[in-house]
Amino acid sequence: MTAFDPPSDAVVLAGGAARRLGGADKPGVRVGGRALLDRVLAACSGAATTVVVAEPRPTSRPVRWAREDPPGGGPLAALDAGLRHTTAEYVVVLSADLPFLDRETVRRLLTGLHEAGGEGVLLTDPGGRDQPLVAAYRRSALRRELAALRAEHGELTGLPLRRLIGALEVTRITDPVASFDCDTWDDIAVARARIREHGHVLDEWITAVKDELGLDLDVDTGLLLDLARDAAHGVARPAAPLTTFLVGYAAGRAEGGPEAVAEAARKAAALALRWAAEAEAGAESGSEAGSESGSEAGPAGDARPDAG
Repeated sequence: MTAFDPPSDAVVLAGGAARRLGGADKPGVRVGGRALLDRVLAACSGAATTVVVAEPRPTSRPVRWAREDPPGGGPLAALDAGLRHTTAEYVVVLSADLPFLDRETVRRLLTGLHEAGGEGVLLTDPGGRDQPLVAAYRRSALRRELAALRAEHGELTGLPLRRLIGALEVTRITDPVASFDCDTWDDIAVARARIREHGHVLDEWITAVKDELGLDLDVDTGLLLDLARDAAHGVARPAAPLTTFLVGYAAGRAEGGPEAVAEAARKAAALALRWAAEAEAGAESGSEAGSESGSEAGPAGDARPDAG
């Protein structure tokens, strides 16, 4: 499967009742310091238009708001309301409770839709169950089948999603991580624990900081960690955070993207290595000098020249 990033819109359904969470505001529940809705919005940030079907609320990214009529009419009615604000042929359809969804998964869905030539690509969970709200569809196919269902039933309120998916030609992709959704407080606890595991915590933290600061910038974290290591070992431990801050500041002043960060980091790393090399050379020189002077010192070890 080759990388493909076509023009697309996104529809995020965020208006459910969350009964299994005791009626809590599920899109606003935080995992890793970020609201579940904001995590999903970050994953579909490449969309030309993102429509959230729910009552308006503060979000980390700009979106358009829509609402099914009447509110609480179910996922098909909500999807229909969201689609009315889209224009792209490819539409990513997502629920607002996907803590591990990322941009790469969204790209995989769009690439799969393009290459398969069908009407949709959706994820399945570890049990093989379809997740139609983690999917990419052709907008024309969705509009066609929604119109057919409305003609048959008079309205979309209360109809299950399977009535729509069963009429579409879809391809399925298994992804047990990205398809994980949070229906219960136990699910929330699992998600919160997982992002603090050693293999995930750094990426999660960097992403959370970028979202909090409004930064849409992909940086080479390995490069910056290597720089911090070189500064800490070659200069002094406090040099690591201060140096990485200065690199970011320099890249910001240059109004550059990842390339500016990489260039500033390269220069700072080279400086740190030169600094360390000088320190090593000085230590070796001092050791040699001490050895030579020690052989000429008097009984007290005084290496000063004899005044005569």
